[in-house]
Amino acid sequence: MQNAIDPQSLDETARNRLKAIGLMVAAVALFSCLDTAAKYLVTKENLGVWQVVWARCIGQFTLMLILLPAFGVIGAKALFITKRRGLQILRSGLLFGTTAFNFLALEYLRLDQTVTIVFLAPLVVALLAGPLLGEWIGRNRLIAILVGFFGVVVAVRPGFGAIHPAVIYAFAGMLVYALFMLLTRYMAHFDPPLVTLFHSMFVGTFAGAPLAFFNWHAPMSLSAWALLCALGIFGGVGHWLFLHAYRLAPASSIAPFIYMQLLTMVACGYVVFGDLPDVWTLAGAALIVGSGVYLVHRERSLAKEMVDAPPP
Repeated sequence: MQNAIDPQSLDETARNRLKAIGLMVAAVALFSCLDTAAKYLVTKENLGVWQVVWARCIGQFTLMLILLPAFGVIGAKALFITKRRGLQILRSGLLFGTTAFNFLALEYLRLDQTVTIVFLAPLVVALLAGPLLGEWIGRNRLIAILVGFFGVVVAVRPGFGAIHPAVIYAFAGMLVYALFMLLTRYMAHFDPPLVTLFHSMFVGTFAGAPLAFFNWHAPMSLSAWALLCALGIFGGVGHWLFLHAYRLAPASSIAPFIYMQLLTMVACGYVVFGDLPDVWTLAGAALIVGSGVYLVHRERSLAKEMVDAPPP
């Protein structure tokens, strides 16, 4: 005899997925702030790319090492304890790789150009989550993902008349980012989020130090120093929200909501660099947001149908 479906458990699952979606949206907004600050430091303050990458890593690493034990969230020794150290180091290397490729691309490309290439990552994640994590997607979710991807194509179409070689960096960063997201979901079964977050900075902090040293340019203003220090905060808090989102819901359910970053990137590009979105960007953003709204509605509808369904 099959067990009856527990409505309370289904309702909790639905709430967790909605919470995960909210956390993902907040995380990508902070990542937009991170990319904007990095581009400003490299293009306006003339700092070296590798020192900006290293500042992002050492800032988050130091912040966590000092603040978390100080506030009693987790002990300093507990931050180093992991059940999968090898995979944590691999994941840290993937984060360092995607950060480096992204910042190298941002030196030459607009914010909206780089982020639209990154938007290929959720499609890769959704397709690989089934064979690698056992999280298969349904037809409706796949259609929504494809609609969001088509929105990215519409948004970026006018900006690729003359393709800069830096797009190679952006595509490399996207592929590494997709693997990083999949490994993040897998590691959620073994280590607490804060331990994973702390280990994320190992490779960037230690392997990135020599690269930063040989490419160092001292910031010439207080605002540049402030932005350099803020990189770790933007990345750390965003990454923390990112981790919690993946603990609450399957990768294929929340990965499409990275598309929301296009809106925050466009806003940052306009405010900081004076880049105005054209009609194609606005049309693509509408498709992306529409696909995200549909996914939220779909999750709620499915949960309600399962709760209202009579027991077998």
